[in-house]
Parts: sequence; C-alpha cells; structure tokens
Amino acid sequence: MGFIQQTIAAVALAILIGGLVVKSRFPRVPAWSIMAFTSFVVVVGGLLPIGELGSAVDLDVVLFLIGMFSIVSMAESSGLLDAVAYWFLARAGSTRRMLILLSLLFGMLAAFTVNDAVALMGPAIVATAARIAGVELEPLVLLLAFSVTIGSVATPIGNPQNVLIAVQSGIATPLLTFLKYLLVPTLANLLALSVLISRWYGIPDRKINAVFVPAEFIKNRRDAYLAGGALISVIAALLINDVLTLMGLPHVENIGFIPFVVAAAVYIFSSEPRKVLEGVNWGTIIFFITMFITMRGVWNSGLLQPAVGALMPEKEGPTVGIPAITAESLLFSQALSNVPFTELFIQYMKTAGYGPQDVWSWLTLATAATIAGNLTLLGAASNIIILEVVESRYSKTIKFGEFAKRGVVITAVNMALYLPFLYLAAR
Repeated sequence: MGFIQQTIAAVALAILIGGLVVKSRFPRVPAWSIMAFTSFVVVVGGLLPIGELGSAVDLDVVLFLIGMFSIVSMAESSGLLDAVAYWFLARAGSTRRMLILLSLLFGMLAAFTVNDAVALMGPAIVATAARIAGVELEPLVLLLAFSVTIGSVATPIGNPQNVLIAVQSGIATPLLTFLKYLLVPTLANLLALSVLISRWYGIPDRKINAVFVPAEFIKNRRDAYLAGGALISVIAALLINDVLTLMGLPHVENIGFIPFVVAAAVYIFSSEPRKVLEGVNWGTIIFFITMFITMRGVWNSGLLQPAVGALMPEKEGPTVGIPAITAESLLFSQALSNVPFTELFIQYMKTAGYGPQDVWSWLTLATAATIAGNLTLLGAASNIIILEVVESRYSKTIKFGEFAKRGVVITAVNMALYLPFLYLAAR
C-alpha cells in the first residue's frame, strides 16, 4: 500500500494511542469504544475491505473469551470467587503472610480464570484486607495489579494475549508447555513481589485476628458448584487435549472452542442464565473483534513493519531472538497496550519464519508482552480496570509516576527470573 494508506493507518494508531492516554482523565470512555472507532477508520479508509472482515476476526479467540467470561461470571455472581479469596485471607494470621497469600491468590486466579476477571473482583478483596490489617490501600492495589499480570503469564488461558499466542502460533501442547517452563518462575516472581511491596511501603509484620466463614459468601450453592465444575472441566479438557496431541491421537485443533462448549453445557442449569450472560465482559469481546480488524488493516498498510523490524529484522536464534523479542514487547506494548501489540507481532513473527516448532520464541512473546503490563499503567488493560474500580468505589487512585517508579523495578526482577527458563525452553 502507498503513502495515503499509511497515513490513514497512522491516524488510526494516533486515535488509538491518544484515546488510551486521554482515557485516564475521562474514565467514562471505555477502551472498547476507542478500538471500535479505529476499526471504523480502518474500514472506511480502505485498509481492509468489508469482504475480508470475517477472515480478519479470529473466532477461536472470541469464543474462548465468551466461554471463559461466562464461567467466571457464574463463579462471581454465585459468590464462589469471594469464598475462595476469603478462605485464603482467613489463614493469613499476619500481615507478612497476608501479602504472600494475596500475591499467590491473585496470581493463580489470574492464571486459570483470565486476568481481567480477577482485576474486576480484586479491589473489593484488597479493600477488605487493608481495613482488617490496618494498612494503606495503595500498596495492596499495586500488589493486585502486579500479581494479576505476573500470574497470568503461567498459562495460555491467563490473559488475552496468551490466548492469541496459543491459538495462532500452532504450539502443539500449549497448556503443558506453558506450565512446564513458566510456572516455577511465575511463583518465584509472586513471592518476590510480596517482599518488595512490604519493604517499599514499610508494612510491619503484625498479627491479624480475623475469622471468615467462606460459606457465608456463597450466594447460590448450585451455581457455585456449576461454575467450579465448569472451570475444572475446562482445565482438565485442555490437559487431556495436550496429552492426546503428544500421543499423536485425535484431538481438538481449535482449543478456544473448549471453554465455549463447556459454558454452553451449563447455561441451562444456571439459576439465572440471563444474569450469567449479563456478567460477561462484552466490552472486551467488542474490543477483540474490532482489534482484529484494526490491526489487520494497520498491518496491511505496511506502516509498522520498519519500526517493528528495527530490533529484529529477520528470524533469529534464541541467543539474539529472546532479548530482541523481549525488548520489542516491553517497548511497543506501552504504546499499543500488550494485546494489540501481540496481535501485530504474531503476524510479523510468522512472516519472519517463526513456526510451531519455535516454542521458545512464542513463550518469550507471551512472557514479555504480559510483563510489559507491569512497566506502566498503559501496558495492560487489567491495570486500567483496577484503576477505574478503585477510583469509582473507593475514591483512591494510583498515579502514573508511582506505578512506573515501582513498575520499572518489578519488570526488571520479573524478566531476570523468567529469562533463564526461556533459554531452557530453547535447548
């Protein structure tokens, strides 16, 4: 495409980036509406013909998100997620153990229930924890934001960008592969996070005397059982599918369909099926559909290829490739946010020659693009979700500079712990 098309693509990106930056001052403007408008600009500008819209949208990813959000919606409305959270909190006993348990809790919930869902429910838990422990809310909000990001690295279902990578890279056994190489450093990072937060904010280690009865938080026992069973079924199905793949037996190629099929099986048994669908984050679904359209159009324009290719002009081996992919991910995710960047960079990596056999490269992209969310508030949608909830419900905020000040250190520690395992995956 020529100069005019690249100009249109530049305008679309300027609207997207500018909109996300300004959004922090105008929280009533949702991120999905900004992305939707940029997709309109892309289509009207001729970067992506209307006849190609269907092929641009990855239905595998969209159905995955609908399925997972449905299950999480049922778990949240039934009180199951609150019960699990407070069950852990009741066993803290001290502020130091509370920080460790909260970090592990949010991280592992994010790993298996999608980080944005934990970002929505997390502020209520940290607000209660701060009140009971007698500590300021700000450090616990930062703990929530950082731990949700870190924890979601560990699985291909932990966050939207990992879903994109698992689906579009063609990795044979994504769940087992992610857990094999990324679970251990993820747990180490979650533990390190609790120590850093405690030291930065001088949180004293004192006893917490609180008793929680998890059963009191269960609002609907039947829906809680359904949601718990559905979530376990999704994880089990993904594991079994990976095993079948390793054994060379028939398996499901489109793994994104698995959560949707499981959710479809339990809708009818829910006490309030309509309420379950109302709890689905449809804004995120619209964000993804329009993101696929926007990024395909921008990629077709050829605008970003020179910038993206500057640090990695061709396919590289792990020695050069791992730091190059890491640098690209950390840098460009701050401008585009990590999900749109990942969608673009997957196409670039495929064009460069990376395939399903280059497992290390896809794990590096998943790790670095996700951890980029810890660098600044704009790096991940989950940060914006947490910020909006805290501001609207608790009249508190996290300043951009404060987040970045802590985020630089957290990001450096995170990548230092992940890099040895990424090189291990390349052996």
